[in-house]
Amino acid sequence: MIRTRAFIFSLKLPLVALAFLAPAIISAADSGGQMFANPIVSRGADPWVIRWNSNYYFCQSEPYHPNSVWVNAAVNLEDIGKDNWKCVWRSTPGTPYSKEVWAPELHFIQDKWYIYAAADDGDNFHHHMYVLEGTSIDPTQPFRLKAKIAAPEDRWAIDGTVLDMPDGKLYFIWSGWEGTDNVAQNLYIAPMSNPWTIDGPRVCISRPGHLWERQGLPINEGPEVLWHGNRLFVIYSASGMWTDDYCLGELAWNGGDVLDSKSWVKNPEPVFSSSESVFGPGHCSFVLSPDGKENWIVYHAHVHRGSGAMRDVRIQRFAWKADGSPDFGTPVSAGTPLPRPSGEK
Repeated sequence: MIRTRAFIFSLKLPLVALAFLAPAIISAADSGGQMFANPIVSRGADPWVIRWNSNYYFCQSEPYHPNSVWVNAAVNLEDIGKDNWKCVWRSTPGTPYSKEVWAPELHFIQDKWYIYAAADDGDNFHHHMYVLEGTSIDPTQPFRLKAKIAAPEDRWAIDGTVLDMPDGKLYFIWSGWEGTDNVAQNLYIAPMSNPWTIDGPRVCISRPGHLWERQGLPINEGPEVLWHGNRLFVIYSASGMWTDDYCLGELAWNGGDVLDSKSWVKNPEPVFSSSESVFGPGHCSFVLSPDGKENWIVYHAHVHRGSGAMRDVRIQRFAWKADGSPDFGTPVSAGTPLPRPSGEK
């Protein structure tokens, strides 16, 4: 049988579950200096961070808090792992969404909070995407299950995110199987009629065809929207997350219909990959510094070479190339002093 992410998570040690609430590993920042060092969270995976009303909100679940979703608030980006966690949702036992809650994302859409997360009944082959709806303007308050969100094909699906176009139209982008067998994970897009409903067939916009997308398994997952002016990118993760070859790829929108696969151009090379000291960087999110002047990537990487599902959370500043595409550079080694995001208190 092909190894899945569920199989990898089954290898975690009991002590790892305690590490999620461990203090962030920060050097000079804790002493009142203007520097910090990665990792900022000693254990974490698929980090989703959003900035809203002067706070950064960090949304997490598996593998450290099984079957639930947690949100943490921090004024400073490098403090998102410090213990202020609030459980905003717990799954209901015995339901199709009771277990293996993966990669939750917190979004503020049409003046309301939503969380998009994958879940199943304990069998990875039953993974689908679900939408949680906030009960308050405060995203650390409880959420309730709103709906299962699926295209008409209703195939296996994880890592859903929302593309909000300038004209107000919403689209759902996720990683899924073409059929009912775990052969490969592709990226799909579909129109949405509201934040919890897909309203139309899915369109495949990326298949793992390059060698760097096929290590461990042929996988494209973790799609994330990144805007730069009027340029739109989807940054995604490639290869098996348990391999040191896990990396980030890039799709660039050429201005056509986002539901047309020809409107997306894949970079033939990874845009963020392992270095001599950082392994398996992937599944990211993007935020601005408090003053809005700097762009930051939040991502997970392996704790050490060959650590598989044991990952930590890191951040670093990135720039833009002359053609308007992101320049993520090279992952910075753990322990390297870095300037804090500009405009921090």
